[in-house]
Amino acid sequence: MSTTQLSPKLFACSQSTELAQKIAKEFNAELGNVKTTHFSDGEFQPAFEESVRGRRVFIIGSTFPSADNLMEMLLMLDAAKRASARHITAVMPYFGWARQDRKDKPRVAIGAKLVANLLQAAGATRIMTMDLHADQIQGFFEKPVDHLYASTIFMSYIESLQLENLTIASPDMGGSKRAYAYSKYLASEVVICYKQRKKANVIEHMELIGEVEGKNVILVDDMIDTGGTLTRAADLMVERGAKSVRAICTHPILSGSAYDRIENSKLTELIVSDTIPLKKEISKIKVVSCAPLFAEVMRKVQSNTSISDQFLM
Repeated sequence: MSTTQLSPKLFACSQSTELAQKIAKEFNAELGNVKTTHFSDGEFQPAFEESVRGRRVFIIGSTFPSADNLMEMLLMLDAAKRASARHITAVMPYFGWARQDRKDKPRVAIGAKLVANLLQAAGATRIMTMDLHADQIQGFFEKPVDHLYASTIFMSYIESLQLENLTIASPDMGGSKRAYAYSKYLASEVVICYKQRKKANVIEHMELIGEVEGKNVILVDDMIDTGGTLTRAADLMVERGAKSVRAICTHPILSGSAYDRIENSKLTELIVSDTIPLKKEISKIKVVSCAPLFAEVMRKVQSNTSISDQFLM
């Protein structure tokens, strides 16, 4: 049998096993066997329990903290390279360290560029990810990058809500491009939140640019970490007369007291994807799976067909 006829193999990093299982089911394949040896000092060694020689390999794993998750991805990429896999795609629904995409003050690292270098050095021949914190991170790679947009999976849910007087909002100036893309597709108005920070994750002041009175507002962002920005924006919008405020965030990092903030806020609902597993379930959080999107794009990568029809906007 020629190598072009060999079926691809899918493997999961331990932190993303549940999502990888969903993707494999949509892809109509079984996850490959990986055995991880753990040493007493915390070191670990993943090993493929089946041949990948001449195969296209998809390694699925989001690289949210701890750093062990990134290290596991790197080790599995290296293992696939050394086992003579033909193509190795790092499927990273959430690309960690993406917030460190530039030098915003002296003497700091550009973490996103460092991670890109590490992935390529480890053996990735292609990167597949969704809603990068900054689009330009694609330029950090010398390998092809399939940058998917969560709007593809969220849009049908927004439309199912059938909200009148819909307004799309961005929680900060940096997300205005994303908000305008949603508003253009939905033919709605846009509101921008202007915020000033004392330091990371601490907001000093927030103001709205635009009107929300009598509107059903949907805030859109690429991630939610502590939840401080979104919950404060929601509370401010309700104070200014918004009928309801929902938030759509692709990556539910949800660290610190984020869950309590969301539960106690004036947010009607927080809609997220499953790029990062939730630490707990609460009534205000709705999860929309990204597995069908990744499985479809992986299928098209395997067959060397265009993925352009996967982009709604």
